[in-house]
Amino acid sequence: MSAAVNGFGKVALLMGGWSAERAISLKSGAAVLEALRAAGVDAHAIDVDHRVAYVLNEGGFDRVFIMLHGRGGEDGSMQGMLEVMGLPYTGSGVLGSALAMDKLRSKQIWLATGLPTPEYVVLETQQDCERALQQLGLPMIVKPVLEGSSIGMSKVEHEAGIAAAWELATACGGKVIAERWISGREYTAAILNRRVLPMIRLETPRQFYDYIAKYEATDTRYICPCGLEPAHEHALADIMLAAFDTVGASGWGRVDFMLDENDQPWLIEVNTAPGMTDHSLVPMAAKQAGIDFGQLALEILGSCDGRKA
Repeated sequence: MSAAVNGFGKVALLMGGWSAERAISLKSGAAVLEALRAAGVDAHAIDVDHRVAYVLNEGGFDRVFIMLHGRGGEDGSMQGMLEVMGLPYTGSGVLGSALAMDKLRSKQIWLATGLPTPEYVVLETQQDCERALQQLGLPMIVKPVLEGSSIGMSKVEHEAGIAAAWELATACGGKVIAERWISGREYTAAILNRRVLPMIRLETPRQFYDYIAKYEATDTRYICPCGLEPAHEHALADIMLAAFDTVGASGWGRVDFMLDENDQPWLIEVNTAPGMTDHSLVPMAAKQAGIDFGQLALEILGSCDGRKA
């Protein structure tokens, strides 16, 4: 083993948890665990429950690889606990995790700093739904602001459909927004230690890049290189890094965006602990950049060194 690998000490890999994205987290965690152990890292998987602080304290760990998706792991709560415990961890800190997890707060910050994101309406009442129809027009997309993996999201194409979409999103908990539908091409930009990796263009025959398209479908297309002119991709990379920075994200993550019919970019969301499964986008982008899965896992783990817990 290299000195760098030895220097990691005993690593806790947090996975599972209790969010709606638990199943994906377990798959991501298993893949990362295999890669770390293959590289000689003393990594130990922890299926997170509400005893996690006790387990970490008793285990004598030196650092933590967070492979939790969604609430309870990606929203700042786990990060805050690790700060109190003095354990270095991967990914964004408390503020960056909390803001990026909240799609509404992210949009408000982007708009305040002049970054492009689709117009939206917060849905709290039936009157809000009517206002969204008038203000945004159809189609629109309705989404819970605190979920990932497109859980609870619906494309609304007819006025009668907004009530069911609102109800589905509300059942996820937290606020719900309606967002102006952007017609165009969908992309993602993976960020690794301030480097924007080659962008990926996403194509699906479904209405949008939903949960099934992300994790189950075999006809989703991932195009990397994405086909953009190098100068255009470079300019977009600057915008994606700015979007990442303005919500306080750090270390590694992913920024999802659209390009409309006029090539105008529209920011959709930031993921601070993206998936690391065989369908996941960050490993695909890293591979295009010449970084294999094992190297990627080690680079993410190494980013702990810059954080003083």
